[in-house]
Parts: sequence; structure tokens; C-alpha cells
Amino acid sequence: MYSSEDLGKNTIAMVLAGGKGERLSPLTLRRAKPGVPFGGKYKIIDFVLSNLFNSGIKKVYILTQYRAYSLNKHIRDSWGKWTGLGEFFVAISPETSSESEDWFRGTADAILQYLRFVESSDADYVAIFGGDHIYKMDIRQMVAAHRMNRADITIASLEVPVDEAKRFGVFSVDDDNRVTAFTEKPDDPETIPGRETCFASMGNYIFSTKKLIDVLLEGKKKHADLDFGKHVIPMMLEAGDKIFAYNFNDNLIPGMKAEERGYWRDVGTLDSYYEANMDLINVSPQLNLYNYKWPILANQGNFPPAKTVFDDEDRRGVNIDSYVCAGCITSGGTVRRSILGPLSKVNSFSLVEDSILGENVTIGRNAKIRRAIIDKNVVIADGEEVGYNHDVDRAKGYTVTESGIVVVPRKEK
Repeated sequence: MYSSEDLGKNTIAMVLAGGKGERLSPLTLRRAKPGVPFGGKYKIIDFVLSNLFNSGIKKVYILTQYRAYSLNKHIRDSWGKWTGLGEFFVAISPETSSESEDWFRGTADAILQYLRFVESSDADYVAIFGGDHIYKMDIRQMVAAHRMNRADITIASLEVPVDEAKRFGVFSVDDDNRVTAFTEKPDDPETIPGRETCFASMGNYIFSTKKLIDVLLEGKKKHADLDFGKHVIPMMLEAGDKIFAYNFNDNLIPGMKAEERGYWRDVGTLDSYYEANMDLINVSPQLNLYNYKWPILANQGNFPPAKTVFDDEDRRGVNIDSYVCAGCITSGGTVRRSILGPLSKVNSFSLVEDSILGENVTIGRNAKIRRAIIDKNVVIADGEEVGYNHDVDRAKGYTVTESGIVVVPRKEK
């Protein structure tokens, strides 16, 4: 019998982290979606990598592609330093590989291009996970379900209402959660037997190693843009392979509160990104970043503590209902219901409300910021207002979302 620890050691992971995240533009103009900051100090990719690390899966290849330099650097400078003998977190991408100049043409094609790493491993299982979602998960529990079912592939699945399922790839399953059909964005999605909900694919897979190798080599003969959802899963269904859905709602991590169960966010649009960040500053956020039994790890940086400056009647540094990262200085300004990224500075007589500030943002004196996302290294001039007049914001070249969030991008150098 495998122990929980053995399951981690007998599994290697391939993380797909090459996404452009076009709907998050302008935050993704100069970085890939997995490299976008989240919750002040983290990057989106830190969530899946933390899940793997906490699950004891510490042989991890991160496949990067679009504007990969900063993401590769983040992985090298943080994750690459935290593992021990025989363990690694390493980023590889077409732009840095000496063996391939080709871009990935599909999710399965990305794995195929680096299949040599799978073939040379002695792992029994391969975890293939996306790098651009926010959630916590003990991946060993999914591997254990895969092993118990003697499955060829196990697919992580969200249990969602019928109306919501129309936006996803949806599985039809039997009473044992064995997949019998897969349909992309169906008009009339099939429900789970005995329930009024559907199984939607999370795009995370556990493969038995030999089956993964065989199906990718077979798929290569038929599809140049080999993709798991479009090609591999239909091929496996046609071949009668054992495909199982794993219900993400069944996954429990140490220290999890009831309200956290099933938490998963795509943060694929500016509005959903803003809302997920803002949830963190609630009294009881659905995503608990203060669970030390399942920490989300990040490169801490050698930053000093955050501080507030001045306590005069007309000039007081105050952070209220806010999430403030290391190195921040609120110097005679007021911050309400906001997230301040590392090294940010809010100067005297300024007001920041319901906003997200990236790393090293400076808010000038007498400036007013409301319902905004300010990207890394931006300087807001003295007296400038953001979020108060959207016509003026657009005239400055800022993006204004459907719900009225103003996004101030980094300046091109």
C-alpha cells in the first residue's frame, strides 16, 4: 500500500504556465497570467506551486511560454531554492530551451514537447495542472482516488449549477463518477446522477505515466495542436480508457474552514480579479491566507516591516480594513478597504479606497484613488484623481472595466 507520503514521491508534476491572459490586459501586457500579482505579495502561480509543495510533490516542471522571463526568474529565485536533494521546481520554456524553438500549440502539445522528462522519470503518476487559478488543494487525495479507481486519467471537477456549467467543458458520469462523455460548453449540460448539478472540468489531470506517454504519442500522429480537452479526452473515451472525475468539493486540507470548501477562482477578467482580491480583506474571507497548516508560499524579499507615519489632526497615516504588505509606508495618508503591495508608499493628505496597489507604487500628496488597480512601479502624481471621472481616466489611457474598475498600467520603458 502507498502511504500519503509515497503518493507524493511517486508523482511528478507538469504545470502549464504559458497563458497570455488576454482578458486581464493591461496587467498581462508585459507578463503572463500566472505571473500576475494576487493578494499583494503573491503571484497567481504561487497557489498551484504551494498546493504541490504542501502535497509532498516536489519534482515539478513549470512550462512557461508567453513573456516568460519574469516568471522564470520568480520561479528560479524563490521556488528553485526551497527544495532539497533530489527535489526541484524548474521552469522550462521554448524561448529558453536549447532543443526546441517551437511554441506550444495546445495544452497536450506542451507536455509532448517535454515528454522526455516524463519518460526518464521513475514516477508512477503525472499531475498536469494549470498555473493560473486561485485555490487550495491536497493533490495527494486526487492521486489516491486515481489509484483506487485504477484509472488511466482522473480529471479534477467542479460541481456547478446547470446555468453556470454552460461556460465549461462538462462531463457525463455514471454512479461511480466514471466519465462516459465530455462536451465543451453544452447548451443542455448533463447533471450528475441523483443531483441537480454538473461536473465542470478544472483542467487539472492525474495520468498513469505509461498511459500518458502512449496517448500523447498516438495523438501526435493525428493533431499538430494536440489539446487535452479537444483531442486527448475524446480519444481516450473512444478507446474505452478508464476516465474518472474527481469532485473538488471532496478535497479537504488541514485547517480548512467550512466556507473555504470548493473555493476556486479563475480570475480571468479584470472584474473577477478585482473581486477575488477584495474578498481577502473581508472579516471572514472565503480564501483564508492565515491558515498556517497549508501556507501559500511566496518569495518574501528582504523588506522592512510596513509602517504608518504622522499622527497630527490633519495629517495622520492610517490603514483601515486593509491588507498591507512588507515595506509599505502610509505617510500622512488614509487607506481604506485596499490592498497595498510590497514597498508601496501613500503620501500625505492622499486617500486610497477600495483599490489594489501593486509592488512599489507611489501615491502622491493630495491624490485620490477609488476602485482602481494600480500596476507595479506606477507613480500617481500629486493631486491626481483616479476613479472619480471615468471619461478623464480613459483620456489618460487608463482601462475602465464594465463594473467601473479603473486599471492604471505600468509605463513602457
